[in-house]
Amino acid sequence: MAKVCIVFDRLRTEEKMLQKTASELGCDAVMLDAKITQINTDSRREDYDIGDIVLERCVSYFRGLHFTACLEFLDMPVLNMFEVANICGNKMLMTMRLKKNNIPTPKTYFSFSSDGAVKNLEKVGFPLVIKPVIGSWGRGVMPIRDRDTMEAAFEIRDITDSPHDRIYYLQELVKRPPRDIRVITIGDEAVAAMYRKSSGGFKTNIALGADPEICEITKDIEDMATKASKAMGGGILGVDMMEDQDRGLVVHEVNNTVEFKGLARVAKRDIPKEMIKFALDYIRK
Repeated sequence: MAKVCIVFDRLRTEEKMLQKTASELGCDAVMLDAKITQINTDSRREDYDIGDIVLERCVSYFRGLHFTACLEFLDMPVLNMFEVANICGNKMLMTMRLKKNNIPTPKTYFSFSSDGAVKNLEKVGFPLVIKPVIGSWGRGVMPIRDRDTMEAAFEIRDITDSPHDRIYYLQELVKRPPRDIRVITIGDEAVAAMYRKSSGGFKTNIALGADPEICEITKDIEDMATKASKAMGGGILGVDMMEDQDRGLVVHEVNNTVEFKGLARVAKRDIPKEMIKFALDYIRK
């Protein structure tokens, strides 16, 4: 009997759904808390009850990334692989990978100091959207529509001066309906999609209160999601798209440990079941 290990650092609805589904499919499900697990350079795979395949589901990007590196050090197959997690978790790397693979994405400007970002904005003009290169749930994402907003945003970054605050990721403000599209891809296949409608503000994150609504997976959406998944290296991903009024679909983000409880409420296909089945097929190859 196959054994699936679900690694977490905060036990959310999604991880409980995956555990329940694995049991229903007749395989053992091991829950492993990354926060209290120790690994050293003499560790071996057989030292841990981690089964045959790991689904890495940590909320913390850095914890999950480094835990994945440790698991791969133990020759443990992990979904998603370190390289995929590393690229998806950094918006700058992810955006460049999309562009390199000829996938439509909003024009994005990179600067490496507040002075450089000011010059970029002065050259390009307002508005632009500033995003932290690492982060989720829409935190730190805001439109910069004028000089006062720019100065306030940059001043905060200069004060906190964390390593990632020094990387300025500025993106065009796409002319779109007040929504975006989240597509979950499993093994490069688009299995479910939803519109995330803004609850009145700029952001469309479900975690911030945006409303999920089922989205039919058109041929364009399917093709775009598959290309984005392949560009990142595949696995289980969340591909976020916007409907640009001039260019059509553009991909603005690809997520590694994708949340799916909102989409699971409206999806036609059983998302956690598809994830577990993919994990089991992954180790059979």
